[in-house]
Amino acid sequence: MNEWNIQSRASACEACAQPFADKQSLHTLLFDEHAEDLRRMDICEACWQSQFSDGARERKGFISHWQGIFEVPPAAVDAIQKETAETLLRKLIEQNDPRYAPAAFILAVMLERKRILKVKEQIVRDGKRVFIYEQLGTGDVFTIADPALRLDQLEAVQRDVAALLEHGLNPPATIPNDNPPPPVAEQTVETTTQS
Repeated sequence: MNEWNIQSRASACEACAQPFADKQSLHTLLFDEHAEDLRRMDICEACWQSQFSDGARERKGFISHWQGIFEVPPAAVDAIQKETAETLLRKLIEQNDPRYAPAAFILAVMLERKRILKVKEQIVRDGKRVFIYEQLGTGDVFTIADPALRLDQLEAVQRDVAALLEHGLNPPATIPNDNPPPPVAEQTVETTTQS
């Protein structure tokens, strides 16, 4: 027998194959498969009454029984809804909002470390350092100004980036924005696409 075994609740009665409805009563039976693992079987109330109740434990061989309520699992969050660092960076660049300049810079650095973006050149424009990144797969070029973040600003910007990755640019109303991005000087965040 395995030391660890997880068996999920069935979504339909294993005796009659009828799907369980939300909040429907169900019975769970546990069978000892001897040399095998324990086997779980979820059945509806009607099948319990007609096939398994009243002395059925001895006849059917289950070793444990309990009654529960079926709850429809919450809808799975579509993984595509979560922003990737690159799609978020592209959206921030489209916004061209100076308050997102620190987050865009951190995202570009993250993508550089993941070898998705590569620094092609560093230039100084209007006294500010600007990085020219190339997306290695597409050849797109990103121009990202260095916001000259101080050490004491990094934690807040990292939280903002994590929130943006989790919730996108339009977070749900229930999520408070306790840590708005730190104010920065006017920044230019541009993108150009090579043909």
